[in-house]
Amino acid sequence: KCLDSEGDVMEQVMMPGVEKKMSRVVLGSMVFSPEKEKASYAILDAFFAAGGSAIDTAHVYASGDSERLIGMWMKQRKNRTKVFLIDKGGHPHANLPRPRLGPEELESDLSESLRRLQTDYVDLYMLHRDDSQIPVGPIIDYLNQQIRTGRIRTIAASNWEHERIQEANDYAGEHGLEGFVVSSANLSLAVPKEPLWKGVLSVGKNARDWHHDRGFPLMPWSSQARGFFGGQFSPEKRDDKNMVRVYYNDDNFERLRRAKALGAQKGFSAIQIALGYVLHQPFPIFPIIGPATLQELESSLGALQIQLSDSEMRWLNLED
Repeated sequence: KCLDSEGDVMEQVMMPGVEKKMSRVVLGSMVFSPEKEKASYAILDAFFAAGGSAIDTAHVYASGDSERLIGMWMKQRKNRTKVFLIDKGGHPHANLPRPRLGPEELESDLSESLRRLQTDYVDLYMLHRDDSQIPVGPIIDYLNQQIRTGRIRTIAASNWEHERIQEANDYAGEHGLEGFVVSSANLSLAVPKEPLWKGVLSVGKNARDWHHDRGFPLMPWSSQARGFFGGQFSPEKRDDKNMVRVYYNDDNFERLRRAKALGAQKGFSAIQIALGYVLHQPFPIFPIIGPATLQELESSLGALQIQLSDSEMRWLNLED
């Protein structure tokens, strides 16, 4: 389906542990800002017209401009109750280059985020990084205080090892508290050679098995590998140093070749096949997409129509 076709492209589904429905695909907002109001509004409007509802932002995105733009848009559209709003806090900053997960630091981030967003609650609040030196107990205790006040509805962890998430949820269960309902880490058809940024995680085999065994949801960022499958990257084109550092190797270029070949058979682009691969993981999954244009948004939503067999999934990932 196209964005201007009749009816919604996306169905609204329930994430395990969450009482409010949300779209299967989550709209990332790192490129949004009041300075780009018209373009940002156009993408948000088109996403919602296609049946989308989940928006992902963070306290650090564009120095707060992402949150400000989303707050402006929700106020103007009067649609806050229809938005599944995901926000993140606790990220390091220049003055304190470590995750900021103490109660005072999280309180500062959350309060400022709510002011920027012009709302009094977040549907899903996510810790942007982990600090393994801090026990999970005080973190879960603080987040549950915010759940009781109504400022947070549910909680999640971004770039946390699955063992730490399990430890936090075990603590929550032992104390009658709410635990994390979803993890957010990198997962894409292209496998990173090293982290894109300091302190971020990619989902390896052990973590995949953990998600599968428990049916624990994943909300992967960079689900399309920063455009690796979009047609502008090749072994000879090495001007983007970060892409070369993270994604350039023979295995990933073979995955790209296979995505092109399978896409040609099925009538989809390679980047749509790559997102289809993520959507077909054997556990609840809600990929974050980051379109900068309406054309990129339409391409991403088209991946929802792809059907992949188990053998095609294995072949794409070089397992066959």
